[in-house]
Amino acid sequence: MKMTFWFAPFNVILNFQNQYYMNPSASGWINKYGSLIEKEPGLYTDFKSHYRDLRNTGFVYGINMEIPDFISPEYKLSEDEKAKINLLHALYGTYTLETNDHEFVTFLEKIFEFYKVLELAHFSLLSKILTGSKTSAQLEKLIETRVSLGDTLINKTFNSVITNSLLFIDVLLFKCYLNDPKDIKEQAQLLEYLTINITYHALSSKEKNKNDERLALLFGSSLTFIESDAQDFDGSYRQQLLENRSEMENRYFLDVACLAVWEDKSLEYQESEFIFGLGKDLGLHSDYIKDSLENVQAFFLKNSKTIPFLKDTNLAIQFYDNMSKMVNKLILRNSKRLQKELAESKELVYLISKSTLKDLTPEEKKKVQNQLIDIFKSIPSLAIFILPGGAVLLPIFIKLIPKLLPSSFDENRIEK
Repeated sequence: MKMTFWFAPFNVILNFQNQYYMNPSASGWINKYGSLIEKEPGLYTDFKSHYRDLRNTGFVYGINMEIPDFISPEYKLSEDEKAKINLLHALYGTYTLETNDHEFVTFLEKIFEFYKVLELAHFSLLSKILTGSKTSAQLEKLIETRVSLGDTLINKTFNSVITNSLLFIDVLLFKCYLNDPKDIKEQAQLLEYLTINITYHALSSKEKNKNDERLALLFGSSLTFIESDAQDFDGSYRQQLLENRSEMENRYFLDVACLAVWEDKSLEYQESEFIFGLGKDLGLHSDYIKDSLENVQAFFLKNSKTIPFLKDTNLAIQFYDNMSKMVNKLILRNSKRLQKELAESKELVYLISKSTLKDLTPEEKKKVQNQLIDIFKSIPSLAIFILPGGAVLLPIFIKLIPKLLPSSFDENRIEK
């Protein structure tokens, strides 16, 4: 019997795989999310299930450890990339549940309008030229500015956490906006005021440690609508919690308090008293309060080793770790173009592979540096290497680049 085998062309397989990938650091990722979410009809039936999933990813806690299951990134995502996906996913889920409208284009127009009302959508003529006039392109830029506490290289290098920890307030505000857009800026100020007061009082109910200070600093630096140093943390906010806030807001307030008291993986009696007293003020059942405590405990036990603000490293190690992550991310994002450029420079490939086995001579090091800089000039996203001081990143690049080279250039490579 004659048997016939059919093999799909490589580019067809690649295109098939790419259907499921999404890169939140490249333009067009919002539209890609829209195409993926279309394949997930009826993902949520109510706000409780939506909130529960957002809490499990860490988004509610302001510590993004995971993303929705139906999204497949091609590379390991950084926390700010996860935060961008989770923010968009949280906003879209809220929109569909509140309006029963699943039209993605309509959602984009609504969310852009929402941020403009909050006066967070500022686009100059130049930025419109650079990003394009499409709502999705401008929204990508806006979400990036909402997620990142600082958009400078120095901020991203010297702060192990660069992600806005209060992004879930955007979701609560958007829900309010869809019901009644009036006085939304005042609502924003009140939600931040209540959240930061709850955080500080939860931390005050326990013995202080270094991580408490970091958490307080992180929340304080994430404020958008109020100034934390202008607030009087005297406990008077408790009265405002009794003024019929929405159930979703109350759940968030309780989870923020639980996050603060569970940070050190212990719970003293007075902390429990604070949490249950707060939960009672919020009108939440004692079973739900216990569930919130158990959830935050489970979250910390699962992720404590990788939660950025819990790491206690000196500045030099922190600098190197963060720069390594950034360079690794740039290499992965541009791997195909780098492979092409490297393939055209056999001498550079030889010298890089040699550097993994023994030290190069000063002349060889200079040659590697010059040739690499020529390559970086041809790939805009790697322009960081040709900035003043960018040469300090070259050793990190050389350490990571062998992963892109054919195995023949690395005899000691062990295939996994």
